[in-house]
Amino acid sequence: MFHDPVFASRMLTLLTLSFHIIYATIGVGVPLFIMIAQWLGIKKNDDHYILMARRWARGYIITVAVGVVTGTIISLQLALLWPNFMELAGNIIALPLFMEVFAFFFEAIFLGIYLYTGNRFKNKKTHFFLLIPVVIGAGMSAFFITTVNGFMNAPQGFDIVNGTLVNANPVLAMFNLASPTKIAHVLAASYMTAAFLLATIAAFKLLKGSKHTYHKKALHMTMKIGLIFAVTVAIVGDFSGKYLAEYQPEKLAAAEWHFETEEGAPLLLYGILDENQEPKYAIKLPYVLSILAFGNPSSEVIGLNEFPAEEQPPLEVHYYFDIMITIGMVMIALSFIYWLGTRMKYTFIESNWFRWLIVLGGPLSMLAIESGWWLAEFGRQPWIMRGIMTVSEAATTSDYVGLMFVLFAILYLILGIGTVVILRKMFANNPIEKELAKVQSTQGGEQS
Repeated sequence: MFHDPVFASRMLTLLTLSFHIIYATIGVGVPLFIMIAQWLGIKKNDDHYILMARRWARGYIITVAVGVVTGTIISLQLALLWPNFMELAGNIIALPLFMEVFAFFFEAIFLGIYLYTGNRFKNKKTHFFLLIPVVIGAGMSAFFITTVNGFMNAPQGFDIVNGTLVNANPVLAMFNLASPTKIAHVLAASYMTAAFLLATIAAFKLLKGSKHTYHKKALHMTMKIGLIFAVTVAIVGDFSGKYLAEYQPEKLAAAEWHFETEEGAPLLLYGILDENQEPKYAIKLPYVLSILAFGNPSSEVIGLNEFPAEEQPPLEVHYYFDIMITIGMVMIALSFIYWLGTRMKYTFIESNWFRWLIVLGGPLSMLAIESGWWLAEFGRQPWIMRGIMTVSEAATTSDYVGLMFVLFAILYLILGIGTVVILRKMFANNPIEKELAKVQSTQGGEQS
């Protein structure tokens, strides 16, 4: 790493994005649940939901602060680690990067007003309306930054003359072919992961002996909404597979270890590759890859061997695909069982072993998010702009990137530990009972 600037730049970018995606996912997903809790509190005249919204909003502020730091670092690293890419495409991606910052400030302004005006509106709905631009701002922030990633996968909106990008149209570049499925997948996955992270907290509190209705309501709400978005992610994932089959077949082929072009292609799950690059111990689902790619079990799916070796993505992306798909299916099953159990009044959903499964659901969902981004980024290799510029052509030649990796790793460790410590102290010093009494005294509500 210390002697190869290209590899060091890739690893530092991987480290930064992998850390930032945690806070970005929370930043996109949690505002929706703050708004839903606030709405339920007003609709049901239930102070528990009002308190959920307030507590989640205060915790959310901490993650936003760290997300700003890591987001700023990403912008700096784009210029420092990938100077040739920025020289070529900087005037294209500058617009969505600027709009992403604008969306963040739009969100932050209304979030601040919401937090500091909780008791100043006679009409509770007025306070609720402040959360709508927060949710919109968080979603638009994800929209603009994801269009940059879409552009890197499906570059358009310009001409290249003598190695120079000319006739740039940033708006056309933003609305590239890859953006619709990517944006939908990012938003749905963020909402799903936020739901299961909040459910993890509620289930953990119940496991630790809390009998408070607050945690039971939080668990019930987040698990039900989590089911909706988990199914949505699966549906959007199907559209993503069809996009890859049409426009990035080499990525789909690498993710599925599909080497030879054939009709009625099977889907391979799990397994390993032997010394001859032949899959072993994999679960083979006949015709499923053709269905995933084109919706027809007899469709022909292009194999990886159709592409030059130097343009083939690394085969380890298959494992990232397996992790993402497996966790997604597990979370659909877990949340469906919870929903069915509440309707049928099954007692096992309140058992410790089942609640421990819910506790694991939040970290697993975040792992699925990470795996999905690793699949997207590694699967684009060797390109930084598909078909135009490779990663090795875009990278810096500096000899100090390896040292930067170590320093940033230390910084992210401090930020991660600091986030956990601050959040734990914040909520430990403000227990549910104390805050609920305060809400009731200021709003005149009754505990339900």
